[in-house]
Amino acid sequence: MNNDPLVLTLDFGTQSVRTALINKSGEIVYLSKKAYKPVSFALKKGYAEQFADFYWDNLVECLKKLSKESLENLGDIVAMTVTTFRDSAVLLDENNRPLRPVILWMDQRLAEAREKLPAMHRFAFKLVGMMDTVNMNRTRTIAHWIKENEPETWAKTKKYVNISTYINYKLTGELADSPGGLTGHYPLNYKKSEWYKEGAMKGRIFGIPQRMLPRVVKPGEVIGRLSDNIAKECGLPKGIRLIATGSDKGCETIGLGCLTPDIGALSYGTACTIEVSNPKYHEPEPFLPAYAAAVPGLYNMDVQIYRGYWMLRWFASEFAMELEKEAKEKELPIEAILDGWINDVNVGSDGLIMQPYWGPGLARPLAKGALLGFSSVHTRKHIYRAIVEGIAFALREGLESIEKSQKHKVKSLRISGGGSLSDEICQITADIFGLEIGRVQTIESTSLGAAIATFTAVGEFKDVHEACEHMTNVSHIFKPNMENHKAYNRIYKDVYLKIYPRLNPLNRTINKIFKR
Repeated sequence: MNNDPLVLTLDFGTQSVRTALINKSGEIVYLSKKAYKPVSFALKKGYAEQFADFYWDNLVECLKKLSKESLENLGDIVAMTVTTFRDSAVLLDENNRPLRPVILWMDQRLAEAREKLPAMHRFAFKLVGMMDTVNMNRTRTIAHWIKENEPETWAKTKKYVNISTYINYKLTGELADSPGGLTGHYPLNYKKSEWYKEGAMKGRIFGIPQRMLPRVVKPGEVIGRLSDNIAKECGLPKGIRLIATGSDKGCETIGLGCLTPDIGALSYGTACTIEVSNPKYHEPEPFLPAYAAAVPGLYNMDVQIYRGYWMLRWFASEFAMELEKEAKEKELPIEAILDGWINDVNVGSDGLIMQPYWGPGLARPLAKGALLGFSSVHTRKHIYRAIVEGIAFALREGLESIEKSQKHKVKSLRISGGGSLSDEICQITADIFGLEIGRVQTIESTSLGAAIATFTAVGEFKDVHEACEHMTNVSHIFKPNMENHKAYNRIYKDVYLKIYPRLNPLNRTINKIFKR
């Protein structure tokens, strides 16, 4: 038994990769972070791709740095785990080499989904009002796009895996993943944590034959061991166990200590989510599955705003480019400068309301972004605050759907992600939800959650609840201003909730006109 056992976490975000050594007190003993340059590339407008080995090369660089700068800690590593962004498929040939770049989760291309579903399946989906969601799922499944646009690539494809699976393979030689790591457009039965049987109605949506899918390893079990050649290349001890945990959002929820139906996890990252953990399987929205958690015995009810806090960066590049110079001079992210604008605008942005669907979701496949209520009083500062408020409104709607499904009210929230660094944003969020919001001791909550899950798996704690008690600490609490909450309630109920249903027919017409 090590005096101070450590877990090595390999955490791939959309913008950067982090390798961390974390102890049983939740302290990050060492952290190496490498920003991607470039984050992605686009052959056409709306595309977002990156090479699978680009992520691997960045990881190897971080691990070499870690082994050199934290040499004295390497002998204390008891296990390692991988957590990545979701829904980014890698197509592999017969030798498990990538056939083309990864089409990332934020890519906006759509397939035509020409491959027809069986008539009985189509009838059943229409009968329960699920056809729009099924069509959205099919058009956003990269397997269908590859079949239609790159048939020669599809013909060579032997395995179709998530980026997390590919990293697992490069580390251990095992083409395997946890069900929590396979969140996305894959034919996985999340309730049972196994692949749908060939020809199953829900599995057929994705058009991926079972022979192409990787082995599923239950959360907490060993995927494999670090191969000798990779250990030598990176300067790490041989044979480190690689533990199956979950995706970035799933690990983030664990890192925030959100293990029960009482506490919701808010993630303000490139994509924004509200997640609630529950030992029972409940769909967070109609026809949207609950995902397997990063630890055994839990499901994550998850509602996502796909473009989330990416919109703040979009706003900065489109409406506030001159602030980039100021941000560089002050050595601050541009969002920190923009936060100074928030308090210059009244609650509710003087009637400017945003619907933040810059990318549609499964439950709202026709949704588009909208700004409602423009008048001569509005400035770009109003637009910025309206974005912050609109994302919080959308996540509140998601939380209410989760509460309805689990038949239980969430009593408090915890928050993480880049947006959570702003006290102003956290306070607005508390005011909109009318709930206390806790911020934990580190912004690296995904890495922390991955470590918590791994320490639990190797028996350093009796269960994940004990692990969270030792490793997660709330450093700041934001209490709602109830006067502001009252004002937000009226906007939310009388305006925001009515925007999507009233715009939906127009969105359908837009799709027809522009052939989307």
